[in-house]
Amino acid sequence: MVTPGLPHQNNIQQIGYKLLSMLDFQGEKVEKVAKTLISACLWNDSVENKSRAYDVSPQTVRNYVEKQGMEVIEKLLERARKISLEILKGVKEIDLSIDWTTKTWYGKPVKGSSEKGNSWNYATTKYKGKVLLLAFIPQVNGMTKDEIVKVLVEQVMAMGFKIRLITLDAGFYTVDVLNFISQFKYIVAVPVEDVKVFEEFDGDYKTNSKRHRRDEQVEFRLLVYSKEKVRRKSVVYFARATNLDLSKREVLDLYNKVRGPIETSYRNIKAFLPFTGSTKFVFRTLIFVLALVLYSLYIIFKGEVGREEFRLLLILLFPDLFNPENFTFNVIETLIYTIDLFLRR
Repeated sequence: MVTPGLPHQNNIQQIGYKLLSMLDFQGEKVEKVAKTLISACLWNDSVENKSRAYDVSPQTVRNYVEKQGMEVIEKLLERARKISLEILKGVKEIDLSIDWTTKTWYGKPVKGSSEKGNSWNYATTKYKGKVLLLAFIPQVNGMTKDEIVKVLVEQVMAMGFKIRLITLDAGFYTVDVLNFISQFKYIVAVPVEDVKVFEEFDGDYKTNSKRHRRDEQVEFRLLVYSKEKVRRKSVVYFARATNLDLSKREVLDLYNKVRGPIETSYRNIKAFLPFTGSTKFVFRTLIFVLALVLYSLYIIFKGEVGREEFRLLLILLFPDLFNPENFTFNVIETLIYTIDLFLRR
């Protein structure tokens, strides 16, 4: 029986098998390794814990990823981009939002690692209620903010899109970034401490960076607004840099409208992000990208099913991915609950 308003189970099953095919490692234990990684994502569990369900050691999983991971990562990213392009078919102009996220790890520093964590940068756009991944780049030591923005923008433009507006948070506020994005319409969050304007303001502003010559400084329209913190009984100021010729209220609302969805998208990506004790860059990048792909696949059905319903459907309709003895709850009870939930939608 096919429940009206829900994606057909064959479509969900095809996604499961497609996920396995995307993790095309080479070797005798490739299927076990792939199932371990996907299972850890769907259960939001640790890779090390899920490996035991498939009779493969955590170190074997790490070895496969560390030796072959970069090629697999590129294929996964290409799949995510294709999903977004399919949804955006016929769209020429987009609003672009860029963000980064850091996933920390805890423990003793390992050789070759200078920071306790890895960071990734990505660009998204929102279309018909769906936040779509368009570009991605891992952050490596020495990479500057303007280099990151340039790479992401170039990836998006190479896909054939014209950028109508770029929004960035305060972490990207640098003279070099502003110089680059000045060719587009933009709104950038600005640390109030940097501009030292602690009052309502709407006017011209010029950067005064000691690292740049006078002719490298950037002029822009600065908007400063306040919010009252009720609990602290104090007023906090926020700032935006823009080159838009709109009212102050319109600029602030537009920033929230374009910028807000990328924050929501990360919460959804994180829901598919497994845990790991590995500190290796390639390993942690692969599981993050795999979570991105699962999020992109979920986006296809957004509006028909919620995120957790999509996760549960994939688990229940693709049982050969999992060891029944490893379920954290009774499958029959879950199936009854899921069917009841769907029938009440």
